[in-house]
Order: sequence, then structure tokens, then C-alpha cells
Amino acid sequence: MKQFKDINEVITFAINQEQEAIDFYSELAEQAKSNDVKETFYEFVKEEMEHKAKLMKIKMDGSFSVITNEKVQDLMISDYLVPVKPTADMTYQQVLIVAMKKEKAAFKLYKNLSKMSPSEELKDLFNLLALEEASHKLQFEQEYDDVILTEN
Repeated sequence: MKQFKDINEVITFAINQEQEAIDFYSELAEQAKSNDVKETFYEFVKEEMEHKAKLMKIKMDGSFSVITNEKVQDLMISDYLVPVKPTADMTYQQVLIVAMKKEKAAFKLYKNLSKMSPSEELKDLFNLLALEEASHKLQFEQEYDDVILTEN
């Protein structure tokens, strides 16, 4: 796992992770055949762009506020779903599965980096980023529960 020298490297890394998510969801949106699926992916792009902007502001200002002891509910829906390979003709259910799995992976990455952090400031920043990803995952799980599981 990557070792960081300072907080700027951490923020740059996080910005790059958000850009990768933007690129990933943008590509899926462009390939999507369904307008509903396309629109959903563009919503994901918008959210990831907001996170990237927040991180860039932190990097420019040199300060950030950490939300401590906040927990995000985990419905654990994604734990029981088989991963889906992104394709142009995905159903809305498949889109949500891809999104949940991606957000869960990002959450785990930031939690692991937090555990390895040499300073409390870095640990707090990684925990904040993990919290953001957990919040995204929860949104997708709630949508899955409301739309997919309710229909079945």
C-alpha cells in the first residue's frame, strides 16, 4: 500500500481517486443505451465532481474540518450481491450493483489507509473520506431497497 509523506500527497491521491470515479461513471454514461441508466450515471458523475471540488478546496486552503464519531448506516445489501461487469446495456439493477461495489471498495481503501496513517491528521482525513464513500454506498443501497427489492 502506498505510503504518504504529507497531507498534500494524501489529498492529491484522494483527488485522483475521485477523478477515476468521474471517468468511470462518465464512460458508463456514454455507453449506456437506456436514458434512465445514462441519467443515473451522470448523477454519479456530478456527486464525484462535488467530492473532487471539496478536496481541491481543502488542498488550496490547507485546512479541513473532520467529522468525528459519525457513523453511516450499512444496509449490507451489496455484501449479498454478485458483482456485475459494467456493460453498455446494463439494467438499472445492475447499475446500482456496480455503484455499490465501487463505493464499498473506495470505503475499504480509505479505512485501510487510515489504519496505516502515521499521524492523527492523516488518519482523520482518511476517515472523513471513508465516511463520504460509506454515505454514497448507503444512498445506492437505499435506492436498491426502494426500487429493486420493493418490486420483487
